[in-house]
Amino acid sequence: MPFVNLFIAGGVVMVPLLGFSLLAVALILERVMFWVQVVRQQDPVVREALTLYKRSPRAAFLKLEQHTDLPIARIFLAALELEQATPEEFRLALESAAQAEIPLLRRFNTVFDTVISISPLLGLLGTVLGLIRSFAALKIGELGGGNTIGVSAGISEALISTAAGLVVAIVTLLFANSFRGLYRRQMALIQEYGGQLELLYRRHYEQRGVPYNAST
Repeated sequence: MPFVNLFIAGGVVMVPLLGFSLLAVALILERVMFWVQVVRQQDPVVREALTLYKRSPRAAFLKLEQHTDLPIARIFLAALELEQATPEEFRLALESAAQAEIPLLRRFNTVFDTVISISPLLGLLGTVLGLIRSFAALKIGELGGGNTIGVSAGISEALISTAAGLVVAIVTLLFANSFRGLYRRQMALIQEYGGQLELLYRRHYEQRGVPYNAST
């Protein structure tokens, strides 16, 4: 059955389900492009920046400035831009910058959760409306062709709307869980690389003749 016929047969709930599906597809594409860029570019850039920092903090800073589209680069730059910061201040700057990046990394999660929750409910609503239509067309003692067509149309509406709601929710859930996994992985990498940068900064700080004191 063509999509247009399925859409019409699914009843009125197919309209919001179509809207939710289009919204989910658009946001999924945005997130896919975002994470592809982060995954491809992040590790080489950060590793090179850490290597450069051992020789020249300025060179590492310039390298990171070329990749401000990466969240971890913005986090490192926020700390490196501090002047004469103590290691404790440097660590706090890293943590604050990382917290500021969390909304971007978790972007659209609420929308995905909403689509996942509401789509099956819309499908269930379509089921109820379809059954109401079927019972309205069914009259005891009258099983003619016209009534049979009305009952079949109602059952078809119930099944199609239910299936559509589940499909939208399942597909969105698969991508949403993938994005959550990438987010958790990203936060772990931020902590790992941030710890490495903090250690390097502490060494440079001590080499300048100012010993590090954790209590300060």
